[in-house]
Amino acid sequence: MSKRILLAEDDNEISRLIESHLKQENFTVYSAHDGEEAAAIFQKETFDLILLDLMLPKVNGMELLKQIRETSVVPVLIISAKGSDLDKALGLGFGADDYLSKPFSMIELTARVQAAIRRATQYTQTESKPAAPPTVSFKDLSLDLHTFSAEVKGKNVQLTSKEFHILKLFLTHRSRVFTKEQIYQLIWEDDYYGNENVINVHIRRLREKIEEDPSNPQYIRTIWGIGYKMGE
Repeated sequence: MSKRILLAEDDNEISRLIESHLKQENFTVYSAHDGEEAAAIFQKETFDLILLDLMLPKVNGMELLKQIRETSVVPVLIISAKGSDLDKALGLGFGADDYLSKPFSMIELTARVQAAIRRATQYTQTESKPAAPPTVSFKDLSLDLHTFSAEVKGKNVQLTSKEFHILKLFLTHRSRVFTKEQIYQLIWEDDYYGNENVINVHIRRLREKIEEDPSNPQYIRTIWGIGYKMGE
């Protein structure tokens, strides 16, 4: 069955280019040219992925993303020419899954779209299996790999799917140091295009959620010049 994509992009030329290319790749594409139209379509239809421009008229992309996350965990891929919006989209915890800066190639777009949908499908299949809920933990931090939930000192911590899987990576490989490139390739399941800021934002947000003192982290440690690891 063809995967369904909602494209929210106010630039008609870019919208037509993306829609035409994705249809050639056998995706079903619904296009919206402002935030109100996109919200209305989203309420009526179901989608496998949303391509979201942040600079939308009427209802901007950030507000639309916030609305979407109130009711859905559908993968959201941000497309924007404003690099500073990456920090907003990911850092404010609204739950964007990935980010593409304009201009981008259609090959890269297709790869990101396919990877995001594949990850979401894998997570759904994993959740549907009647397996016992395994738990991994370190100090006062624990992850339930069956329910995709996290706790610190017995209190539930709300994580995005990316944040959860980064923590899972660290907790299940306690002695290993991961570079930013390795983290991106393992979690995003995609080639690393120098998306260092994506990793930086996710690590910062994780520390704000799980660390008592994010400036002096006890869980996610920085190994200077190399990357990150869990614990000592």
